[in-house]
Amino acid sequence: DSRWIGWCGISSDGLDAERRNKLEHELESRFNSHTIFLSRKELRLFYSGFCNRTLWPLFHYFLDDVVYDTSQWQSYMRVNKHFAQAVLEIASPEDYIWIHDYHLMLLPQMIREKLPRAQIGFFLHIPFPSYEIFRLLPWRKEILQGLLGADLIGFHTYDYVRHFTSSVRRLLGFEQTFGQIGHDNRITKVDVFPMGIHTERFADADSNTEWAQ
Repeated sequence: DSRWIGWCGISSDGLDAERRNKLEHELESRFNSHTIFLSRKELRLFYSGFCNRTLWPLFHYFLDDVVYDTSQWQSYMRVNKHFAQAVLEIASPEDYIWIHDYHLMLLPQMIREKLPRAQIGFFLHIPFPSYEIFRLLPWRKEILQGLLGADLIGFHTYDYVRHFTSSVRRLLGFEQTFGQIGHDNRITKVDVFPMGIHTERFADADSNTEWAQ
């Protein structure tokens, strides 16, 4: 009973109505996927730009590589709105909505404004940097407010949780107690969900297997 909502993987430039409809139908019928179309310009400014030239290097502490560009930020906001509109086309008021990664950090709050009873989860697949690094982002408050639209925010490690809650406290003034942040008459829970190997499969591997060194 779940559906994927995501970019189709190719630029929408040059796609006529017939090809768009065929692509939408194929992804819907084969993968239960609701299609997002993005133009070359959006892919350049949003994906190659703000996501991978601002957020990714900043969150990984590569400060010399970070680009701060207002047009890229504006594209990031627009694409997040595209995703919000797509969610609202198919979501019910009390659905569970799971949002992934740094490309869509504004999306939780955008959905919350329209579906206040929805259960929204967000998982960040990259580090969340320390407050001293995160505060360098000109749009730092907007990012935090976007994330706090979620009911649950997941990180890989406790350090990332601590960095996030520290930034929330220092920039927005919201305290956390036992992993719960009270704000705007709501509670957002933050927690650690580490990803690792399939331990049982590894443990049950044939003892005669030769492992590459």
